[in-house]
Amino acid sequence: MMHDIAVILINYNSTEHTINCVNSIIEKTSQNCNYQIIITDNCSEKEEYIELKSYCDTLKNDSVRLYRNTINSGFGGGNMFGLQYANANYYAFVNNDTLFLNDCLTLLKSHLDTNTNIGIAGAQAFKENGDFMVSLDHFASPTREILGRNFLELLNPKKYPKRKKAYQNPIQVNFIPGSFMFVRANDFNKVGGFDTNLFLYYEETDLCIRLSKIAKYAYLIPEAEFIHFHGASTEKSMAIKKELKISLLYIIRKHYGFIAHKLVLSFLIIKCFFSSIFKPKNRSLLFLLLIGAPLSKSLKLKQKNISL
Repeated sequence: MMHDIAVILINYNSTEHTINCVNSIIEKTSQNCNYQIIITDNCSEKEEYIELKSYCDTLKNDSVRLYRNTINSGFGGGNMFGLQYANANYYAFVNNDTLFLNDCLTLLKSHLDTNTNIGIAGAQAFKENGDFMVSLDHFASPTREILGRNFLELLNPKKYPKRKKAYQNPIQVNFIPGSFMFVRANDFNKVGGFDTNLFLYYEETDLCIRLSKIAKYAYLIPEAEFIHFHGASTEKSMAIKKELKISLLYIIRKHYGFIAHKLVLSFLIIKCFFSSIFKPKNRSLLFLLLIGAPLSKSLKLKQKNISL
């Protein structure tokens, strides 16, 4: 059966968030919306998976399907794993640590239906306490990394709209956060989907850059609203900080070339050198940067297969 929308979620040892997220989607989405929910369990602990499977079985809803991955393949890989079971005209990639506040799926689909320039759309995020959350960003680039986001916004406000501003109407942006991305299946497939070389971070940047190259642009649709428990599904650690730099430098090399990559890498080495003087724990990050922060050091290569 062809659906209008396939919602793809990843669960990784955060079953409670996944259950709450799915419940909010079902509760807030119009009954006239023809959608499916595909959950990738990205090699969670056995107990987490069993709890999630029990919940899905209890729903008795054929449109909600759970599939177990035999390895933690990261954000892009986990979403691509789930997509093999999708059959829809639109894809909605939704973090499991989110809650819909209104009928986001119908609202976003309506905007993409009427504006062919929109290649990918995001909703307005809010914190758990209802506070505004930044829901747009500027592409990772040598200028952004060295001079900062504020400089870009001052230099060219039209191209780089203010991040820390609440918008009332749809606005074209560089990219929207990966916590909630809504895209046409045809456009997503045309640019090759997610780059699974990336294990965590910058997947949305990479996707939006590639979509913009075929004149399909990212938009924030503030009318659609959701809560994001930011970082709830990812443990903060030095390993995560290292993964951020590995992904960033990969993106810079991929989209801006060799010289830009070396420029940003040199800047990060100098910055990390001085920070490590006062924060010795940053020395391991410095050592990673000194060898170029290659993909071979990614957490992706440290994952292990499990039997189902």
